[in-house]
Amino acid sequence: MTSVPQQRRTPVHIAPEGRARYRRILRFASWYLAVTWWFELFLPRIGLRKVAERTRASRMRRFARSFHVLAVDLGGLMIKVGQYMSSRLDVLPPEITKELEGLQDEVPPVPFTAIRAFAETELGAPLDRVFTAVVETPVAAASLGQAHRARLGPIDAADTGLDAVVVKVQRPGIDVIVDVDLAALRKVGGWLSHVRLVSDRVDAPALVEEFAQTSLEEIDYLHEASSLERFSEIFSDDDRVTVPAVVWERTTRRVLTLEDVTAIKITDADALRAAGIDPTEVAPVFAEVMFDQLFTHGFFHADPHPGNIFVTPVADDAAGGRRWRLTFIDFGMMGEVPATTRSSLRKLLIAAASRDGKGLVTAMQDAGVLLSTADTVELERAMTELFARFGAMGFAELPEVDPREFRIFAAQFGEVVRSLPFQLPENFLLVIRAMTLTSGVASALDPSFNLWDSVEPYAAQLIRDERGNIAQDLGRQALDIAAVTLRLPRRLDGLVTRLEDGSLSVNSPRLERQVARLDRTARRLVSALLFGALLIAGAVLQTSDAGLGTVLMIASIAPLLHALFAGRGTT
Repeated sequence: MTSVPQQRRTPVHIAPEGRARYRRILRFASWYLAVTWWFELFLPRIGLRKVAERTRASRMRRFARSFHVLAVDLGGLMIKVGQYMSSRLDVLPPEITKELEGLQDEVPPVPFTAIRAFAETELGAPLDRVFTAVVETPVAAASLGQAHRARLGPIDAADTGLDAVVVKVQRPGIDVIVDVDLAALRKVGGWLSHVRLVSDRVDAPALVEEFAQTSLEEIDYLHEASSLERFSEIFSDDDRVTVPAVVWERTTRRVLTLEDVTAIKITDADALRAAGIDPTEVAPVFAEVMFDQLFTHGFFHADPHPGNIFVTPVADDAAGGRRWRLTFIDFGMMGEVPATTRSSLRKLLIAAASRDGKGLVTAMQDAGVLLSTADTVELERAMTELFARFGAMGFAELPEVDPREFRIFAAQFGEVVRSLPFQLPENFLLVIRAMTLTSGVASALDPSFNLWDSVEPYAAQLIRDERGNIAQDLGRQALDIAAVTLRLPRRLDGLVTRLEDGSLSVNSPRLERQVARLDRTARRLVSALLFGALLIAGAVLQTSDAGLGTVLMIASIAPLLHALFAGRGTT
């Protein structure tokens, strides 16, 4: 992600129209923080821990329901906060996540007269002059903006080669609402940083800042357009994926005009079958594309819900023999994974595919998800048991499991997982969101879809790639050593020549013998290093390229013999 401009930080002064909203959010947060303090901290200290434990589930559900009402009423970022909480199965109890999982970013649309006036101000011209037609009923209306279908004017159509477009317009006044909401969230994050029950497990202010950065980028349509084009460039040679074109001439920070690429919604199984497309064939391709974004390119669509992905029918020869492509839209929420974090994600993926509980915990520590001081013995046992019990099941099969199985597992390990000091590296929230949505969409396409089945071949390819990287590194090292072998005698000869021809004439036979011994020792040392490099490179390559591996292993004999016997007869 790009950095957030400093001027978009928390406002020093809340605008008068936002003060009531700001106070309402803080009142809600302070009340439930006080309730939590009373039940989770105070009552246990005076010997009433059982009272807190007995009422915990009902209190959590009551909080979630109250927040649901608040989010729907206020809109803005509050809906996105609720959606985020519903996905945090790792740190929030199921009473909260289940209650909020149905929270949708769907709000009543802004009247078209207000949208028209706002868009005309942004574009600097009446809509009738910019577009030949605009449909007043929105295609979609969300908390941050809404979209309308339109047709480009003749000049723009001729310049772009497009006709039908979708015009996405920011909700008027949403930037003020976002600033108010972020100011309130930062205040709450500061409060939580002083609550040990929370601060021992998560850096609340850091999570708020990451959420703020994502939210501010979502309302900057120029940023979204740039992200779309970057995504398009990455997949330009990939026949599985397509994206809409940007009409830059009709795009500003608050208005985004895109090619209309509406097709079959990815989870509309009946429409897919009517088009001759098997939904069960779409599921693994979709998962592979998402894995490529996350683990190979490091730039990924962080909001791949069914409304943002179409399946577009194409001619048989246009998509590698497939009769369809995946069309991604809405690039407001994108994630970027640095190379170091991407390496850690690969280790996590390989461990998960191998059902390796211990390896998964180690990879989590390497990725920075777990603090190095965490006691992970019980977590390793929990992960091993998790894979043993549920690893062979598809996402859609889990609801069929006897609920007692989950209760037994939760009773055994739930407190272990929740008590560990987790911290999330940059963008891990978005990674978790993307993977959760990927699993859900794929399972909707194919109820028997098992995410592990898609992970395993991908992980195997990653292992082969890593092996190839190691072999290439060893090969480069062998060449470097060989180059040193060739250069070293000449450099030693030059050193002797400079000693002989310098202002100080050196005629000591003892010194000459020492130089000669140094020459022989250096040659034998380099031969030993070259032997080791060739032998290891050959052994690594033997599994993937037997011919080249055997040649390198045989070639290693020559430097070995030189290292063992060269110069033995010379004193």
